[in-house]
Amino acid sequence: MAQNRVILGIDPGSQIMGYGVIEVVPKSPKFITMGVVDLRKEKDHFLRIRQIFIEVTGLIEHYRPDELAIEAPFYGKNIQSMLKLGRAQGSAIAAALNRNMPIFEYAPRKVKLAITGKGAASKEQVAALLMNILNTGIKPEFYDASDGLAVALCHYYQTSGPVVAKSSSKSWESFVKSNPERIK
Repeated sequence: MAQNRVILGIDPGSQIMGYGVIEVVPKSPKFITMGVVDLRKEKDHFLRIRQIFIEVTGLIEHYRPDELAIEAPFYGKNIQSMLKLGRAQGSAIAAALNRNMPIFEYAPRKVKLAITGKGAASKEQVAALLMNILNTGIKPEFYDASDGLAVALCHYYQTSGPVVAKSSSKSWESFVKSNPERIK
């Protein structure tokens, strides 16, 4: 993968869609922006899907990302909610495909694990660590924004390092020694 690239991360939602953008400069990610698209005012679900396509297309045109990283829907008890979330994700993916962007999908647990080292971390833990790792100094109004940023950073970690040697030790001490660039 190219060293210098821009990654757009999306946390799809049918009511609030989060996004984050990072730039990958040699050996480190740099925070560009994060935010949300609030779709709650629009009552018609199909118009929300259209709005997601328009908004993601606008983000692509503005930030010129090289790749899209998107969170995969997770299985829930409510099938209707799952269907709506899948449509929202599909709309964001279609916008990226329309611009010939490579797309990478990550499970929510994998994103949390990449950022915090714990797959069951809370949204608050993910947001706090992200703000520290990327040194943003910005606390998001909605956790959907930090979730979108987390997906982008997860993709960076998955595609460009850090490379962690396989070890039987799972202590924080060994993690810190293996990943000094992730500690601020």
